[in-house]
Amino acid sequence: MTSSSKIGVLVVDDSAFFRKRLVEMLNKMESIEVIGEAENGLKAVQLSQRLHPDVITMDVEMPVMDGITAVKRIMADMPTAILMLSSLTREGATATLDALDAGAADFLLKDFGNISAGHEAASTILAERIFALARRSHRQQPPSVAKVQTQQHAPSEERYQLVVIGASTGGPVALQTILTSLPADFPLPILLVVHMPANFTSAFAKRLNAQSRITVKEAVDGDPLKPGVALLAPGGTQMTTEQQGRSRSVVRIKEADSSQTYRPSVDVTFSSLANLYRKKVLAVVLTGMGADGLEGARLLKSNGSSVWSQNEASCVVFGMPQAVQKAGLSDRVLPVDQIGAALVKAV
Repeated sequence: MTSSSKIGVLVVDDSAFFRKRLVEMLNKMESIEVIGEAENGLKAVQLSQRLHPDVITMDVEMPVMDGITAVKRIMADMPTAILMLSSLTREGATATLDALDAGAADFLLKDFGNISAGHEAASTILAERIFALARRSHRQQPPSVAKVQTQQHAPSEERYQLVVIGASTGGPVALQTILTSLPADFPLPILLVVHMPANFTSAFAKRLNAQSRITVKEAVDGDPLKPGVALLAPGGTQMTTEQQGRSRSVVRIKEADSSQTYRPSVDVTFSSLANLYRKKVLAVVLTGMGADGLEGARLLKSNGSSVWSQNEASCVVFGMPQAVQKAGLSDRVLPVDQIGAALVKAV
């Protein structure tokens, strides 16, 4: 934090106009102070070492040194919470995923229109992300997680039929950690729900598929649920499930309602599974802002399924897992790097 206890932010972008608008938006926030600006990655590296910002907003494409290289340098020399500002293009999605792999904590779409006009909604979203990342950076040693109490509806001892995983901020890296640890013969279908825009989910699914021994693909309406295949909900949609016949289940992909906050929503997918797979779902809630997944987890638990959650220490943002844990719905609380092995043992 800065000396005034404000969150110190370093703004990095090669556009002088964009930097100016970001600085104006951020300095309007009482708890945020822009402590430096950089027009390229090399200067960002130098200023991060000198100014010790709490959070860095980082552009991707810049002269002298690009954002991805800068992220690698900063994370190697002085790990800092970095928020990538990304364009909504296929190339932007790939570059953003590269930045997350390099150590960036989160990303936001670079909406020139809203930021140029100084829209309040854009300012609010930007501030929320910065607050969340700053809390993560300055989090004290987390308290030990209390032993999970036996729930009213105990998990079934019968074998699971499906794994479903929900995540938001920090989710791409967490999912990569989990899925790459699963064997090629993993015996269950997997559904994945992450708060990401459309072009990003397509690129993310391809990346996960290339890195994993199981098959990972962006879900298409009517895709069957198959063992060892992970289906990722497309951005901007909602993913549910439907039974066809006695032994075949498929996913249904529908355009999300504009009134729905999360598109895709973990709650929507969890809830659709609660009745279709009574006692047979293993749901996992990973790092993310907010409480998406809480109500869906409640429904799953009421029908006898199991819910696991990521522990605070390994989360980028503890919001979603914390909501489930506070509600007493989590059967197991695990570090992200132990979840894959635990899934293999559980199924």
